[in-house]
Amino acid sequence: MRFGIVILPQHDWPEAGRFWRGAEQLGFDHAWTYDHLSWRGLAGERWHATVPTLAAAAMATERIRLGTFVASPNFRHPVPFAKDVATIDQISGGRFTLGLGSGGTGFDASVLGQAELAPRARFDRFAEFVEVLDRLLRFERGSGEGISYEGNEFTAVAARMVGEPAQEPRMPFLMAANGPRALRFAARLGEGWVTTGPQAYSDASWWAGVAELAARLDEACAAEGRDPATIDRVLSLDDETRFSLSSVGAFEHAVGRAAELGFTDVISHWPREQGIYAGSEAVLEEVASRLPSLR
Repeated sequence: MRFGIVILPQHDWPEAGRFWRGAEQLGFDHAWTYDHLSWRGLAGERWHATVPTLAAAAMATERIRLGTFVASPNFRHPVPFAKDVATIDQISGGRFTLGLGSGGTGFDASVLGQAELAPRARFDRFAEFVEVLDRLLRFERGSGEGISYEGNEFTAVAARMVGEPAQEPRMPFLMAANGPRALRFAARLGEGWVTTGPQAYSDASWWAGVAELAARLDEACAAEGRDPATIDRVLSLDDETRFSLSSVGAFEHAVGRAAELGFTDVISHWPREQGIYAGSEAVLEEVASRLPSLR
């Protein structure tokens, strides 16, 4: 089992550096931040940009993997975004994982004046977004040609990728997926799959839903002719009603359940002072001391 921590981009630098360095010093395997312009009930609070935050985190750390949790086409175009993430990968020395999702229906989906999309249309846009990113990030440098693409959502004309990611053939894609089409897509293009689980009214029903999603990923891998053991499985343990770092016992229980369902990684959130993910850094530190025995 590997352990990740989400650090919301709410703190000014250099104070924010304490959290990223702390994640590495506490022994977490990967650290993430949300890729939103603002987020739900925190929309009125301080909220910094994702790409410069991760670039600064790459400079402040040496070992821990870094990633987006998760980026979407709600306000991203694959051409400039490919350069952004390739640059972060270079700065971090090949420690970057690109978390990708189709995008929700909140603030990010309307702030640029976009029309509201149905779920099927959101997935179609997402598939195009990821496929163009994949082409750009795998592009053979020095060939003298750019990449051109014309789709339903995105266009590129002789796009150039100056420089390249540190990882070959590109950084890993961690694909957020719950629905059948998205799970097949994750099985086809993702090095990893991440889920927040289903919407549920009880802890028991949430875990039952997570188990069902894990089984559906196996089916998606079989349909794509892929060995299910070759894709990392990442479970986000927290939501508005559930916080894995509310206590050491809660964390250990959640990790045990995730391990039973075949997950390779779990992700928690750095405790905030109040509101969503409110908790104590003392609990975080105690949990971190126990990570070696939980691996």
